[in-house]
Amino acid sequence: MALFRNAKRPLKIFLYNSFSTGTNHTNGYSTWVSRGSPISQSSDIKGLFTIKYGNPKPVFGLISRQFSDQAPAGTEQMNLIKQLRERTSAPIKDVKLALVDCNWDIEAAQKELRKRGKVLASKKSSRTATEGLLALAQSEGKAAVIELNCETDFVARNEIFQYLALSLAKQALLVENSSQQASGLCPVGADYLQDLQLNLEHPKISGEMTVHNAITEVAAMMGENVKLRRGFVMSASLPGVASTYLHTSPQPGLGRIAGILTLEVEDKISQLDALQRVGSELAMHVVAAKPLFLTKELVSSDALANEREILKSQAESTGKSQMAVEKMVEGRLRKYYEEVVLMEQKFIMNDSLTVKTLVDNLSKEVGSAVKIGSFFRMEVGEGIQRLESSNEDEPVAQAA
Repeated sequence: MALFRNAKRPLKIFLYNSFSTGTNHTNGYSTWVSRGSPISQSSDIKGLFTIKYGNPKPVFGLISRQFSDQAPAGTEQMNLIKQLRERTSAPIKDVKLALVDCNWDIEAAQKELRKRGKVLASKKSSRTATEGLLALAQSEGKAAVIELNCETDFVARNEIFQYLALSLAKQALLVENSSQQASGLCPVGADYLQDLQLNLEHPKISGEMTVHNAITEVAAMMGENVKLRRGFVMSASLPGVASTYLHTSPQPGLGRIAGILTLEVEDKISQLDALQRVGSELAMHVVAAKPLFLTKELVSSDALANEREILKSQAESTGKSQMAVEKMVEGRLRKYYEEVVLMEQKFIMNDSLTVKTLVDNLSKEVGSAVKIGSFFRMEVGEGIQRLESSNEDEPVAQAA
């Protein structure tokens, strides 16, 4: 006991000296008490601390209060991290770092993350993005489709990415381009769409912003290169219809392959349901059969000459006469037309009919001449390597 009592006074001296030299240093010395001054003369310290033998809790209580003033408690920190991650979808490590740097101010941290994200997005903008989705929006006699690319299929399945893609398609549908023809396929360039305003209402990305800024925000959230690659609008001359089909569709309006087709009629008809039904079936046919041309007359001379040369070389290898070779070439050209010309193809839902026969039957059903005005097929990522080398990014499209 005597030893314990004798140890109390040195502890008191140690604690006073520790605090007297640990705050407000000038040249390494405390401004409260000059170095070497007796503890008994330090009235300022005595007024701030009351140390009772065996009860140093007030001192350590002050220490804990100093730390608690600098950062919220652990539970509150976790709540802030959770809230900020829900707001931004940023990686949890980046969320925590931003909160720490901003003294746990969630609004400032969110702003900081957005700044960092934009820098990150610009650094990743040169990376090839071959995945993504096609988004489609439609109104009476008109359809718009855009391609929004990302680097991985994982991001393409993200709800924020999908929401943005659908918003871009709706914006493209509103575009009025008076310089283009009234019907048919009209490209809507990504450069043109970049500066248009979007009004977003998703919990994690909302407000009015340009298309460019919205894409940058989503790229920052996803941590990948996100790119609006291209857009197209197809219009039908009224009273016709624009019909669409999306393949590999995670939700309505989204897919990886799109087929769009217009059906035009000479006279106003009452059986629009029949027109829409057959139009939807033909749009599906376009996706499955991959036609390159609408009619035989529209097959390009270059494509025909190239195919004829290949077929002639194959026929001559049989060793038959020149007359026989010519007949073989013509017979195989008919087969080529059946493969690449929409009107000559066998209908995928009933191979006893050609598409031409199907359209003729529809004309009889609705009581007015019906024709396919134009069609096109587009697939995510097609031609990206070719685009980098020759800037060719047009989908397969044909118009009468």
